[in-house]
Amino acid sequence: MNSFEKTTQNQTLKYTFAFLCAFVLCSASYSQEQYNILWLSVEDMSPRLGCYGDTTVPTPNIDKLAMEGVRYTNAYATYGVCAPSRHTLITGMYPTSTGAMAMRTWKRTSSLAEITDPELLSIPVYEATPPAGVKCFSEYMRAAGYYCTNNSKTDYQFKLPITAWDESSKNAHWRNRPSKKTPFFAVFNNTETHESKIFEQYSPRIAKLENIKVPSYYQDTPTVRADLVRHYDNIHSMDKWVGRIMEQLKEDKLLDKTIIVFFSDHGDGFPRAKRWVYDSGIKVPLIIRWPDGKDAGTINNDLVSFVDFAPTTLSFANLSPPEYMEGQIFAGKQKERPRKFIYAFRDRMDPAPETIRAVRDNQFEYVRNYRPDLPYLGYIPYRDNAQMMKEIWKLKNEGRLVENQWQFSADKKPLEELYDTKLDPDQIHNLASDPEYFTKLNELREAHYEFVEKFGDLGMISEKELIKKLWKPDGIQPITNKPVLHTDDAKMLEISCATEGASIAFSWQGDDNWSLYHKPIQIKKNKTIEVIAIRLGWKQSDMVKMKM
Repeated sequence: MNSFEKTTQNQTLKYTFAFLCAFVLCSASYSQEQYNILWLSVEDMSPRLGCYGDTTVPTPNIDKLAMEGVRYTNAYATYGVCAPSRHTLITGMYPTSTGAMAMRTWKRTSSLAEITDPELLSIPVYEATPPAGVKCFSEYMRAAGYYCTNNSKTDYQFKLPITAWDESSKNAHWRNRPSKKTPFFAVFNNTETHESKIFEQYSPRIAKLENIKVPSYYQDTPTVRADLVRHYDNIHSMDKWVGRIMEQLKEDKLLDKTIIVFFSDHGDGFPRAKRWVYDSGIKVPLIIRWPDGKDAGTINNDLVSFVDFAPTTLSFANLSPPEYMEGQIFAGKQKERPRKFIYAFRDRMDPAPETIRAVRDNQFEYVRNYRPDLPYLGYIPYRDNAQMMKEIWKLKNEGRLVENQWQFSADKKPLEELYDTKLDPDQIHNLASDPEYFTKLNELREAHYEFVEKFGDLGMISEKELIKKLWKPDGIQPITNKPVLHTDDAKMLEISCATEGASIAFSWQGDDNWSLYHKPIQIKKNKTIEVIAIRLGWKQSDMVKMKM
């Protein structure tokens, strides 16, 4: 039995039950006060901030947030790249459980669009398809009365369902909610620190070349320092954005009514960081500021994974996370026992095939290379736009890479890797063959096997096989069934859909937005209602219209 079938067999009943009960569970809040929740998400940035001990550029607004909140030192993305990690954030599931592993699945990147090789062009396009009943977790918050907005990046590995947000656009804002008394969950995404911004050539604005600390897996050259300087300049600019949003909260008298969560979607957008499973690619800053000043200025060293964000955020809203979620609650009144391990992954990146798995505890990281025949540096044209990467390729071709750059120069990979991140934070000294560390190696290896046994791993089959598993029986994307409207009396309207796990959205004539259907709604006489159903990973249904 393969991993997909095992996952499906073991969890079908759980997912079905979760679908039937989720909205009931999530609508039933405790008598506690409902706090607003704000996510401030930035891109491609490791913890290069003053509050984390890096004073290369001033980051006063984020540092102030840390002084007023809790700073987490061991927070990790599931992937060292955005789309699979954002899939984890929105679903509360590992991409290896849902078919969301590759970067990307549902559309071709610009680098893929430029390829003429027939084999590479055969890479399929598909949507990650979680089991029936899995939702964007924001739906549960909408059902509980929260006004949910996203401004504005999604990149969830499936097309954005119209049920996910009250508004998802560059204009989305908590200020657009229907009433000031309505609690909100607002997400703001900043792109200033994205990898692509390092490609832009300009003179340093804030950071100074001589103040840059160069990681030991790079050579200290003017090109490397220039790219690092640009990244730091962008971090300084991003910090001002954080300040502007905090000022808006203050203007609206919401600072003491809002839980604020600041984080990056994965590590730095540099070679041997972004897309990689080492700390440079997956370790992120995470700060949580509580409205009542709880634990202000403290440091939390617990291991936190992106798979924990969805259940934890639901708990902030006094909601019970659905059983299918694979993470745990790491903060707040419902906090669970800290996790022992976090898990990280790497699969196809643009056209470059790969299968790497990693397990990390508080000190050691274990890496299992399932494609040791491949070099670490695959064919990723987009990444190669960076001047630093162009230089690395030049040095590699000329045989001038140094010892600490063995991960760049290697034509093949070892089967296993083990790093002591306290003694070797740059993770260049592989301890897997050192007898002194065999006990730790075996412990983390077994943790990896136990993870696969528990959750399965869809990354172990080809993408062509995967599509046939996700979209049974023929690998063609299914279409969600049309919703059915029931009007047994003249006052209330009930809507159902025969597709298991589908969400339903409706809009009355004259409305600008789609509402989430989660309970019977009052009929508006002589008004036309439009209704659509959608299951994640499937095509949405045809629209049904009815004049009431």
